[in-house]
Amino acid sequence: MKIALVGYGKMGKEIEQILIARGHTISLIIDVNNTADLDADHLRGIDVAIEFTTPQTAYGNIVKCIEAGVPVVCGTTAWLDKLPEVEQLCKAKQGAFFYASNYSIGVNIFFEINRYLAELMNRFGEYDVTIEETHHTQKKDAPSGTAVTLAEDILSNLGRKRKWVCGTTTVPEELEIAAIRRSIVPGTHTVTYESDVDSITMTHTAKSRRGFALGAVLAAEFLQGKKGVYSMEDLMQA
Repeated sequence: MKIALVGYGKMGKEIEQILIARGHTISLIIDVNNTADLDADHLRGIDVAIEFTTPQTAYGNIVKCIEAGVPVVCGTTAWLDKLPEVEQLCKAKQGAFFYASNYSIGVNIFFEINRYLAELMNRFGEYDVTIEETHHTQKKDAPSGTAVTLAEDILSNLGRKRKWVCGTTTVPEELEIAAIRRSIVPGTHTVTYESDVDSITMTHTAKSRRGFALGAVLAAEFLQGKKGVYSMEDLMQA
């Protein structure tokens, strides 16, 4: 495929290496120095755009690609208030869009286990649940998109929690997310259920960015030739 990399930071460079190793061509790279080049002319002939930028720029980048008829794989988080508009545009333009808060295959297995465990623990009200996430200090959002996905899935399956909050809470109906920023940690997420007599802890630890980058490339390969809006659940079940 001919790929446009929209965002050329550490993730963009990791994705580039995997694309090349898998036989793809990077036909366009957009970074902070040439944002004006993200237009229909430069996107002509591109099979898929892979977007990893910032919460402030992601929505505009996605819109430009979809309007140019280019499918988009997006890994930027903390912009999802605009997701319904992207889905509507994608439908109107008969485009293709793939979004995930985390592209790691391991994390998406972790999501599945998290949903199952929350459903199981719904029967046992003596257990409280908390989430902790630790990332490198350069991460732009807190809590992480992965932590938010974990929290939303718990809320959907655990009736005693009504909303999540970032930081400490003493309100029983609130789900606490602790967001820690430390050194060069790629990403660690822990879900803990705790009662007076024991605790159950489930943790996913990323060893590098490579797992996230590989998942994004797999998503781009999956998206080629498709129309509609997709997620990692679709990829995992393909």
